[in-house]
Amino acid sequence: MGKEGLMAVGQLKRLAALPPAGGNPRLEQFMRSHVSRILRTVLLAVLAELLRQDLVLLSMKIYGAVRKELWYRPDMYFYRDMLYMLARNKKVEETRQVWTDLKSEDVLFDQHTYGDIVRAFCVSGLIDLAMKLYDDMRSSPDPPLSLPFRVILKAWFHILTEGRR
Repeated sequence: MGKEGLMAVGQLKRLAALPPAGGNPRLEQFMRSHVSRILRTVLLAVLAELLRQDLVLLSMKIYGAVRKELWYRPDMYFYRDMLYMLARNKKVEETRQVWTDLKSEDVLFDQHTYGDIVRAFCVSGLIDLAMKLYDDMRSSPDPPLSLPFRVILKAWFHILTEGRR
């Protein structure tokens, strides 16, 4: 990430840390005036850094900004990374929003990505959401094989055995 990206991440973090006065208007102004001008590669690098740091609010803002760009094309890896970060942080509503977005854009995952997403939600203890995602995956044109189902079963077994101790 270059200087512009580092400065954008720093400023976003600083503005997000300010006490929200009516929805944090300074953060919204920065999004409109600076983030909208950032080049594609820099914007994607900023998003990757925010995802790495598990900054949910800022990641969701940049995620929305990326989706509005003219150059944006739906991508399995873009959504996968968002879902991983949301699973790590146990963010159910944001996950539902991202999942709805990817379904509306007809993004399909491969078998291993299905399993990885289900595993991420199971490990985070969001079994109900993992089952919902698995049900949606089963109805896709390329339904998952046994891998995600085995992941869910292992997670349930792990939860049951941990509960006995």
